[in-house]
Amino acid sequence: MSPTLTLRHYLEAPIAHSHDHAQLVFGLSGHLDLEVEGRASQVRESSVMVLPFSAHHACGSRDGSRCLVLDVPTEHWLLQSLGDHADASRRLLEQPARLALDARQHQLVQWLAHSPVNDTLIVQQGAVLLLASLNQALALAQPQPGRRLPYAAFDAHIQRHVAHPLQVADLARIAELSVARLHARFVAECGQTPMDYIRSRRLHKALNLLRDTSLPVGEIAERVGYTSQSAFAAAMLREFGASPGALRRSG
Repeated sequence: MSPTLTLRHYLEAPIAHSHDHAQLVFGLSGHLDLEVEGRASQVRESSVMVLPFSAHHACGSRDGSRCLVLDVPTEHWLLQSLGDHADASRRLLEQPARLALDARQHQLVQWLAHSPVNDTLIVQQGAVLLLASLNQALALAQPQPGRRLPYAAFDAHIQRHVAHPLQVADLARIAELSVARLHARFVAECGQTPMDYIRSRRLHKALNLLRDTSLPVGEIAERVGYTSQSAFAAAMLREFGASPGALRRSG
């Protein structure tokens, strides 16, 4: 298998799948919402999302998003094509990660996006250059051991209090950070704000209730902290691209 580069336009309808190769999704324009192994993130211009081998992910874009997608073939190809960079690239592709691109990486992505991506030589050399350039970015972006935000503790707190008002300050206390520092860490680590994270956790809880129970929609809205059923329906439409009723029927 050889690498492939594809220009893709993601629309509002969400897609959920996995595939037997690793993938890098580079943002060109718009915002692509991604959930990888249950964790939400977002790809914008000058950022890239790493999707490991067989990682289950869902994606969609409310306003449309253009991306350059690199499908990375086997480890044998990495070793054969990247030489001394192969080990670092293997580590890059082992875990989901959202990375910000620097100016030179951004220029490379833009050049490839405007190149004939069906040209075998351009794709082969472009894939090598993209992976080699990201190795250093991953090393800089990876937190020290034990320094990642405590997402499990955040999720447990949100689950316990999902029916009640939740503030970013609640998560800041759990992480033992200031609100400003927490906000910066969230954006750097998963491409969304703490409040977006809280909202997403609420709505995914609601989606599970819609699909796993026969509770009325109004009661589900209350259970996840919405006092207005219309506001809840609008939030679900923005998050999942469908109304609560349609989501229940599709489950």
